[in-house]
Amino acid sequence: MYSHRELSRLSAHKAALRGRIAGRRTLAAALATRALRPVAWLDRLRDLWRGVAPFAGLAAIPLGLLLKRSPAPRPRLLGTLLRWAPVVLGAVRGLTAARRE
Repeated sequence: MYSHRELSRLSAHKAALRGRIAGRRTLAAALATRALRPVAWLDRLRDLWRGVAPFAGLAAIPLGLLLKRSPAPRPRLLGTLLRWAPVVLGAVRGLTAARRE
């Protein structure tokens, strides 16, 4: 069979190997926890929304009426952007086409 010296050497090698494996498992678990932190945050946010969602429809109508009666005039930035977007996009396309030629 094997000599006592060789068995001792193999036992020490096995113990060192198990230690490296344990260290790498710990490191992998820590890295996975850190990498999945945003996913856990999104999961909590989704759970919060599921709790609030049944009441959101009930609150939307009064909230919309309150916002419609806002005393301060609001700039119509979105409407202006949507109205001028085709003109701006056409100009940008024309300039890029002229630059290529």
